[in-house]
Amino acid sequence: MKFHILAVGHKMPDWIQRGYTEYSQRMPKEAAMQLIEIKPEKRVGKSSKSIERLLLAESERICSALPPQNHIIVLDERGKQCTTISLAKQITYWMQSAQDVTFIIGSADGLHQSIKQMAHEKLALSTMTLPHGLARILLAEQLYRALSITRNHPYHRA
Repeated sequence: MKFHILAVGHKMPDWIQRGYTEYSQRMPKEAAMQLIEIKPEKRVGKSSKSIERLLLAESERICSALPPQNHIIVLDERGKQCTTISLAKQITYWMQSAQDVTFIIGSADGLHQSIKQMAHEKLALSTMTLPHGLARILLAEQLYRALSITRNHPYHRA
């Protein structure tokens, strides 16, 4: 199984890269994590029409980078909240069904509605709005933690 993380944004600060790398390197080979950075559309102006246009351009880039036949989960503050334990149970299900999973993290302006509609699920890391760079680290850590639960690894202490 593989976890793909499609994240709009590139040239992240070093601390974000180091944080993500820390957890992705801890993942076992049978549940590898791959980050695919999507180049954000250049921000010009602040009208709602221009935001819609840039989200559409980013959505086209996301669609072209989507691995085929994956379970797609959009990260959204209005998505379903789950505990780390329930995420661990979901990972067990995905592993048993040999299903790869793609998580999509939008830009500072979010995601185009078409991406949200094509997703199988919407997941919230928090009800608070998070910087999209930090969301990468939180997602990577939670995937690692949930996987450590499934393996009875002492990283997670309940």
